[in-house]
Amino acid sequence: MENQTENNIVLGVHDKISYHKAFILGLQHVLAMDLYIAPIIIAGLLSLSTENTSFFVQMCFLATGLATLVQTGAGIKLPVVQGPSYVPIGAIAAIGGKLGLGAIAGSLIPGAIIITLIGYPLKWFAKAVRKIIPPLVGGTVIIIVGISLMPTGLNNIYQAEGNIGENILIAAISATVLIICMLLGRKMRGIGTFFRLVSVIIAIVAGTIAASFFGTVDFSPVKEASWFSLPSLFPFGKPVFNLNAIITMVFVYFIILLETTGTWFVVSSITNEELDDRRLNRASVGEGIGCLVGSLFGSTPMTGYSSNAGLLAITGVASRMVIIMSGVILVCLGLIPKLSTAITCIPEPVINGIFGIVCVAIVTNGMKVIQPIMIDDRNMMIIGLPILLTIAVTILPPEALNSAPDWANYILSSATTVGALATVLLNLLIPIKKVETNHLSK
Repeated sequence: MENQTENNIVLGVHDKISYHKAFILGLQHVLAMDLYIAPIIIAGLLSLSTENTSFFVQMCFLATGLATLVQTGAGIKLPVVQGPSYVPIGAIAAIGGKLGLGAIAGSLIPGAIIITLIGYPLKWFAKAVRKIIPPLVGGTVIIIVGISLMPTGLNNIYQAEGNIGENILIAAISATVLIICMLLGRKMRGIGTFFRLVSVIIAIVAGTIAASFFGTVDFSPVKEASWFSLPSLFPFGKPVFNLNAIITMVFVYFIILLETTGTWFVVSSITNEELDDRRLNRASVGEGIGCLVGSLFGSTPMTGYSSNAGLLAITGVASRMVIIMSGVILVCLGLIPKLSTAITCIPEPVINGIFGIVCVAIVTNGMKVIQPIMIDDRNMMIIGLPILLTIAVTILPPEALNSAPDWANYILSSATTVGALATVLLNLLIPIKKVETNHLSK
């Protein structure tokens, strides 16, 4: 089949494939996403009815698909799958609880427009990235993204419905099947490449079959879901523009932008595609438009999904055509509730067993970025301290934030954000030795 590159990419970013192959490969990106978790958490915090919760999840599927099409097709033009960010959960719940559901949309729209404008026409975003995110910072942020996601996947396995021992076994089966498929792709040509390309689908099927023996597979909600449902603008009421809520969400948007920049570095590292100024500014525009679409249809702010970036390394499939097909599938799921409900019925241990291997792939790609860099005392601190802070925030007890101000809650709600901010600040604050400066100038 296709030749593999030095980064073990089987299908390159610009490679064209048949539509049916793109559908199958795009489907596994959708199946491996847990994009419905964030909206379900938000719906619970806002005390939405079962009907409104279902519709909210459906709109998140639709907005995710549209945002992915915008970002991959016309924004960054790399294989980036958009999805609901976990960062604004606390802010959205607070705004909706105090000011009503209409205030949520009203707070999201201005921030999305600002994120778009700093990409074009202002072109500020690329300049900021160039100044504060050199390879040392970029590689460290990639590692932090993977490390911060690992506990999330493990906790979802432990806390899922059912016996914890059975959940661990189901997750282990999914992860093992995925690893076997990946190794077959390296050892065998032809059939091995096939196994690697569809490794995630095979792992999901194997894990779901294993879960069925323990009685944890329930697709009965699919029967009750309708076949077709049209979206509507501002489904939860007309937008209410409150200045305090808008300022809060603008702050949160910039945190999300830092988070998603880490994902873009992951994708760039895996695909060997350069993040030049034009591409970075387009990425900011794509992010802003995707978030604006989400706010119009009653969804949440969008971000580039790190888990899907990790799948690129696992499967070797980096074709934009595949990710665009993922966007099309997600839009269809947003219009056909029966299908989106079926996706949410895949047991959590199955998805998160695969998710753990994805995190490993993300961390190792970050290591590749920093591998050529000399690790002196300065660089050791820039790499090590943010990782320490990332782990510290990850295991921080939730009650520790009860008395913290809102802005601290928004930052500390994301270990990725804390680690990334620490990396950027340490790189700016710790001086470079004159010898290093002279060497770099040469």
